[in-house]
Amino acid sequence: MYLKIVKSEGLAHNSYFLSSGNEAVVIDPRRDSQIYTQLAAENCTKIKYILETHRNEDYVVGSLELQNITEAEIGHSKELPFKYGEHNLADDDVLNVGNVKIKALYTPGHTNESLCYIVFEGSEPRIIFSGDTLFAGSVGRTDLYGKQAQATQAEKLYTSLHEKILQFGDGVLVYPAHGAGSICGSKISEEEPTTIGYEKQTNPYLELGKDEFIEKSMKEKLVVPRYFKRMEELNLNGPQLLSELADPKPMLLQAFEEEMQYQGMIVIDTRQPYSFAGSHISNSLSLWLGGTSVYPGWLMDIYQYIVFVLERPEDIKTVTARFRRVGFINMCGYLCGGMEAWQEAGKPFRSFGTMTATELKDKLGKVTLLDVREPHEWPEDGYIEGATLINFADLPDKTAALPKDKPIAATCSVGNRTSTALSILERAGFTDTYNVLGGMTAWTNLGYPVKREI
Repeated sequence: MYLKIVKSEGLAHNSYFLSSGNEAVVIDPRRDSQIYTQLAAENCTKIKYILETHRNEDYVVGSLELQNITEAEIGHSKELPFKYGEHNLADDDVLNVGNVKIKALYTPGHTNESLCYIVFEGSEPRIIFSGDTLFAGSVGRTDLYGKQAQATQAEKLYTSLHEKILQFGDGVLVYPAHGAGSICGSKISEEEPTTIGYEKQTNPYLELGKDEFIEKSMKEKLVVPRYFKRMEELNLNGPQLLSELADPKPMLLQAFEEEMQYQGMIVIDTRQPYSFAGSHISNSLSLWLGGTSVYPGWLMDIYQYIVFVLERPEDIKTVTARFRRVGFINMCGYLCGGMEAWQEAGKPFRSFGTMTATELKDKLGKVTLLDVREPHEWPEDGYIEGATLINFADLPDKTAALPKDKPIAATCSVGNRTSTALSILERAGFTDTYNVLGGMTAWTNLGYPVKREI
């Protein structure tokens, strides 16, 4: 038996290629799926099945994409009316791949159709693909049906964990659909892989009784990005194939300017925050390269028309793949020569200020301080007393809460999300803004005080 983890960076999404004999199965594939056929070729195997653990909400699943190039059969839960797939699986359904047996486990909680897959060699369970049910050091979030349903979902998840998953032996390897950094669970650890036994000993959720488990789940403060509903729709009905989508085109300056003028077009600048602060095209949206994995769907509708300003022309391959993983299809082009070409042609540009954590400390009371991190970070890591707390993804709807007659200094953990936030403020008419580079990391490293009470 051979197992390979395929990661989607930023999303903290893990998919899996498992082969036995001359057959293979892929679990929760990503949309750009050629990597699985490469693995199949390297191992002289044929992909027989593509299995989904649930209707994923944080990325576009690549099942149809992979089926289109392999003719493998797709399996997922019978609890949803999927518009594609050959196998609508129920609890204890079994599929054979080479010399191993894969049994479906119905494990509702994170979602009502969630499945896990347990892999047997002979009569011995060896591996469980736990989807978004059990993570290293955490469990799946239970708020996707709304706060009013969360207690019910948490109780379902508790039952799935204790009556299904934890019944297997301590040595069974656990391979979840996400790793550290994913927003599909709270404080997922970096342990990889983990085991049933290790999770029993160390996972703080598994040591709780049912009522305590439900209470802890209800207290979690996790962002529900606006694009989740779009992903659920695509993953229920099946997305377009990538072969049907146009790649973004390289554009010389005049063509780029003309493209910018189309109604609904937005310029996204993927350079580093300090570069964006120095000069950028007016009303462009700052989204540093590392943030292109997940944050596009937090900020825009997936049908948004986009042109890019890049740090390097080769970045377009990375950006295109990442945007498509979260459903974007209308990426029209990118500026040849980047911001340098724009500046050398004498085109107008904007900039905003930067300051250090020490400079911020000296200016407290003289500026409006804005903290744009995620809600869970404020009590966990602390915030500066007097700061206005608005998550950067919510900022487009909350700019009216900020004064325009006073400088705004914004902070996040290091300055990346702050750059995005300040570009949003610029689009809303704010002109006197500063990125505190180094952010709260620098502030706390300097020993400056923070509050944690919300």
